[in-house]
Amino acid sequence: METEKREVYFDNSATTRVFDSVRDVMVQAMTADYGNTSSRHTMGVEAEQYVKDAREEIAKSLRVKEKEIIFTSGGTESNNLALIGTALANRRNGNHLITTCIEHASIYNTMAFLEEQGFRVTYLPVDENGLVQMEALAQAVCADTILVSVMYVNNEIGAVEPVEEIAKLIKQKNPKTYFHVDAIQAYGKYVIRPKRQGIDLLSVSGHKIHGPKGVGFLYADEKVRIRPILFGGGQQKGMRSGTENVPGCAGLGMAVKEMYHEHEKKTDLLYGLKERLEAGLGGLDGVTIHGPGGRDSAPQIVSAGFEGVRAEVLLHALEERGIYVSSGSACSSNHPGVSGTLKGIGVKESLLDSTLRFSFGMFNTPEDVDYCLAQLRELLPVLRKYRRA
Repeated sequence: METEKREVYFDNSATTRVFDSVRDVMVQAMTADYGNTSSRHTMGVEAEQYVKDAREEIAKSLRVKEKEIIFTSGGTESNNLALIGTALANRRNGNHLITTCIEHASIYNTMAFLEEQGFRVTYLPVDENGLVQMEALAQAVCADTILVSVMYVNNEIGAVEPVEEIAKLIKQKNPKTYFHVDAIQAYGKYVIRPKRQGIDLLSVSGHKIHGPKGVGFLYADEKVRIRPILFGGGQQKGMRSGTENVPGCAGLGMAVKEMYHEHEKKTDLLYGLKERLEAGLGGLDGVTIHGPGGRDSAPQIVSAGFEGVRAEVLLHALEERGIYVSSGSACSSNHPGVSGTLKGIGVKESLLDSTLRFSFGMFNTPEDVDYCLAQLRELLPVLRKYRRA
């Protein structure tokens, strides 16, 4: 019997639908309390309160000081500010930067820019599970190293880096080296404590946690020397000039509040969906799950290779049946090519162009997973036969 078509959005690592409460507070900030935070009248003060409340909510979630939170336009700007701002401010201490071979484009391309400015960059290898090779890190950190940048959760395969171990190793080798963590796929899914974990700088994006697009933040420990990369009216103590995105900040603050309310229950929901999909995929012929899988990886991401089917063909076949997935990082989809992450973990050649990412959010259900698996069981034999023909 044919299954009734439904809409299944499994591309939550690209972006998420906002919570209703996020939408409501943003509408209020746009239509009723729409003043400029720099204005000294009541409308300005009311608008500024939204920003203060959001900063307080974020600082509480990380157990850091409110003054250590800088609002940005999102993950890319947070990463740029962390890397460029720290590199330029600390150039007298050295010109060596370290990152990994599986980072997001907003890290890679920023590092490439810094190389053009005369900085030396080391790109660390990872193992078959996407984890940083600690021996390589130990060898790379030197007296000249001013910054190490490692993502908390890989956006393609869900590998979770041992950030505390990395931080300890860095500080043992060079106590003056700063540690930046791209937590864009980790924040909201994990309880993160930068002070305890040895993280000096942390990047977050709102639209990955059911908040709005176009807003994020950078946590920068008060001891970090960092220069602004935007100049203007001196908002946010000169660290990020420009009129604050009040509706965005309000929406982000509300999303943070929602995600960390009954947080363990939310994480268990995501892991339940992940384990259900992985179990179903394990019963299909010619399917390989990349990375460690299960609870050894991030709760919201499953990366799977489908032997004998091009990723783009399967993606659109699923789309025709109302299922939305991705064939890698959405942020690099405008620059198609072989995934650096899949190559970095040693995925075999035949699967490099046959891998899809399924990513879950708070609006997904077990029935969504079952529907997706049913469609895959029907589609895979047909698409493989078509390719052979």
